[in-house]
Amino acid sequence: MKISVDGKDLFTLSETQKKVIKNDIAEEIFEEDMKRRLHYILTHKYEQCFERLKNEWMPKIKQRLSSIPTDDEELAEMIFSQKDYKSKSQRPA
Repeated sequence: MKISVDGKDLFTLSETQKKVIKNDIAEEIFEEDMKRRLHYILTHKYEQCFERLKNEWMPKIKQRLSSIPTDDEELAEMIFSQKDYKSKSQRPA
């Protein structure tokens, strides 16, 4: 089983690794269960990062703007458009 994003292989489970997992997960649901777990991990990471972004920026946004989007993606884009927004790579260590 290979995990790839944008056509690039990121991770491969060996046959032995799959057998070990299948010791606890029925073979019939193995592939769907692996997809479900990956979906959960990435969704959980997004939710945690978004919560930290909101906690940092909501007080600033409330002071600057009278209208705040209720849609999460629109809110994130509004935050990213702020002149003083800096990504992790742009912030000092």
